[in-house]
Amino acid sequence: MPVIAAKRTLRSHPSSPPRKSPRRCLAATPKAIRFADENQPDPAAVKPKWNPKDGEQLKMVKLALHLSTAPSSVVCREEEQSVVLGFCKGCVEHQKAGSLYLCGCPGTGKSLSMEKVKEQLLNWATEAGLPGPDVLSLNCTTLANTSDIFTKILELNQPQGKKVSATPLQQLQNMYSQKSSMKKMTLIVADELDYLITKDRAVLHDLFMLTTFPFSRCILIGVANAIDLADRFLPRLTSLNCKPIVVNFRAYTKDQILKILEERLNELPYTVFQKQALELCARKVAAASGDMRNALCICRSAIEMLEAEIRESACNLNTSLEEKSLNLATSPDFIKKREFDVVRTDHMALTLSKTYRSPVVDTIQALPHHQQIILCSSMKHFLGAKKDTNLGELYKSYVELCKSSIIPPAGFLGILEFSNMCRVLNDQGLIKLGQAREDKLRRVSPKVDEGDITFALQGIRFFQNCLK
Repeated sequence: MPVIAAKRTLRSHPSSPPRKSPRRCLAATPKAIRFADENQPDPAAVKPKWNPKDGEQLKMVKLALHLSTAPSSVVCREEEQSVVLGFCKGCVEHQKAGSLYLCGCPGTGKSLSMEKVKEQLLNWATEAGLPGPDVLSLNCTTLANTSDIFTKILELNQPQGKKVSATPLQQLQNMYSQKSSMKKMTLIVADELDYLITKDRAVLHDLFMLTTFPFSRCILIGVANAIDLADRFLPRLTSLNCKPIVVNFRAYTKDQILKILEERLNELPYTVFQKQALELCARKVAAASGDMRNALCICRSAIEMLEAEIRESACNLNTSLEEKSLNLATSPDFIKKREFDVVRTDHMALTLSKTYRSPVVDTIQALPHHQQIILCSSMKHFLGAKKDTNLGELYKSYVELCKSSIIPPAGFLGILEFSNMCRVLNDQGLIKLGQAREDKLRRVSPKVDEGDITFALQGIRFFQNCLK
């Protein structure tokens, strides 16, 4: 008995840690907590699905995706903004004139980035105790005459007084040619700058020349789509050593478009889109143009398609009095029926097909199911640098895809039947078949873009896993 008591004393000794079950120990360790955080979503962070029948929610979502709504932060353009802001800071700090030229395809964030830079520049000047620049932002397409831009600049630099015979341009040239007590810089942001290109190109040339005068206070930032505007239309600027610094805004990539869309939608308190639907939109827009404005318009159109589906469902639904009862409305079966309350991949695919309609996409979507599988297997087969193969190898890829999807090949076809289906695809202009003595040795090469195949088949549930 003393021995047993001693053992019990040792087991419950104060210096020994209390014994816990392995399950409790695992749940209590910091590593286990971190592991759970990494692999399981935080229930508090998961947003509820929105209710598209709620007019207020619908208005908020459409407003968040509207072109006129400026996002709280301009993401995916941090590098370009840093270059422009650094240039403007240097000009203000050293009271030195200069010029920048922002170029890039439409919808790549040029104008939006400049709005952010202006805000940051004025805040920086205030914090640094420097006089902030006077800002003139204008869209050149709104000018009645291209030379009116000099009148706008002059109004910022000197108050209206007695009339003089000199033109606004001449007054600015005289002002910037002699020293004055004026210390404030003038920041001119001229959007749609290429509108100033006239037959003699004098206005555009004189505008950039304002930054070359010895006492100029002018910081000129031109914004336009043409990449080589300065080289083509202002060759004299190079010889005068006043060619503007060029900042190129490249087209948005798929990941950037997706990130921008998610940033806008994250400000909403509910989930509106399936993740796959946003990815499909980003992929197609990036492949087509990289224009963020198109992505926003397409997302709004997809929401309208969901609205139409809900209205149609409500019109076609003939419910009995029992189905309208409160008990049924709160049942799990009824809640499952409300899964259409988010914008799904098929909504997005249909919207994209209407936006980027092409004969190739229509042809692929109209093919029989197994011919679509052949196209899908050919796309997977040609991934990478491989541009062609033979019919026998493609047949193996097709059979493997059917087996992995647990569906039998069409009619358990052999190489001859497979060759006949490929001949149909060749006649449709979707693949190219070469000539050979044996069918399995005929060379096969793709004739359509991989993106068109992905886009055409993305809305079909069977192909969603195959196309990953």
